[in-house]
Amino acid sequence: MAAASFQVDQDAQGRRHIVLQGQWSLRALENDFAKLKKSLQPIFSDPLAQWDLTQVEQLDTAGAAVLWAGWQGKIDGRIALTETQTAIFDTLAQIDSQTPKKARQSYLLNLIAKWGTLSMFVSSHVWDFVRLLGLLVMELGYLLRRPQDFPWREFSANIYKSGITALPVTALLGFMIGVAMSYLMATQLRAFGADIFIVNILGLAIIRELGPILMAVLVAGRSGSAMTAQIGVMRVTEEIDALATMGISRILRVVLPKVLGLTFIAPMLVIWTSLWALFGGALSANTELGLGFRFFFDYLAAVVQPVNLTLSLIKGLMFGFIVALVACHFGLRIKPNTESLSLSTTSSVVTAITCVILIDAGFAILTSGIGV
Repeated sequence: MAAASFQVDQDAQGRRHIVLQGQWSLRALENDFAKLKKSLQPIFSDPLAQWDLTQVEQLDTAGAAVLWAGWQGKIDGRIALTETQTAIFDTLAQIDSQTPKKARQSYLLNLIAKWGTLSMFVSSHVWDFVRLLGLLVMELGYLLRRPQDFPWREFSANIYKSGITALPVTALLGFMIGVAMSYLMATQLRAFGADIFIVNILGLAIIRELGPILMAVLVAGRSGSAMTAQIGVMRVTEEIDALATMGISRILRVVLPKVLGLTFIAPMLVIWTSLWALFGGALSANTELGLGFRFFFDYLAAVVQPVNLTLSLIKGLMFGFIVALVACHFGLRIKPNTESLSLSTTSSVVTAITCVILIDAGFAILTSGIGV
């Protein structure tokens, strides 16, 4: 069985004659149609070339497709074919004519289509989020009637994983932020002789704003992503479906402990982060401005009203609830494949941090005249 080959001759008028020989089909395993196409490419562009396929032993659609593409779908008098070969090229011509061509759409229609797709995507997320919130309320109502069914083990485990194990990193970040802020403020306040006001600025900024925000961002990136990934793996391994098969509520056993656990521990993490940030600020103020630690914290209690601590704890509750709820929402939407798992985990962190910042901005506007 001879492999596909060709021979190029030239007549007295300078016209090239290409004679194809051998098996131009997939039956000849040694055929490399990509290499043949590359070799014939310079000849395809010659409008005077004469082609002779009558000596080809066998031609199938694979070999014919190479020639058909080189001839740009045109068969004329320069090409000598047998009846069988003509039928094969007629088949290719019919396939080309039946291939649907992409309709040209206007920019306005494309824009409308994209807005429609985006609206459906956002509405599906909003619907699932509200549905999840409603299911949580129903499970809480169930637990009020049957408190003995409360998942204490899962609740305490989430407190440990989301709160206790987060203490080192929140303390480190809070301390470094406090040091950096105090150092920058000390440089400016020293120039105006207003050293003492560093306590006012640090106390209000850290207790009221930075403490809750730092906690929320760290928890969203650390615990929120872990919650989403955990629920996603349960989806991939069909553990969620197994719970439903056994008649166990996935909301009660999987989602509710995570939401309640993070909501419960978040205010304590806010206090912990704020304390370390204030300690870092006091250390930097002592080094740069010579303010004693005892004076710093005594004066802090005098200039920062207790209502700011209350607002900080309320923010901690809100941020912990939102981060956990967003994490569980994206976890339950994960499809049983690894690509969806990675995409949803990333989306969970980004969405949670965005929601936290937007809520904090709205909260700051509503409480702008309180405790300042």
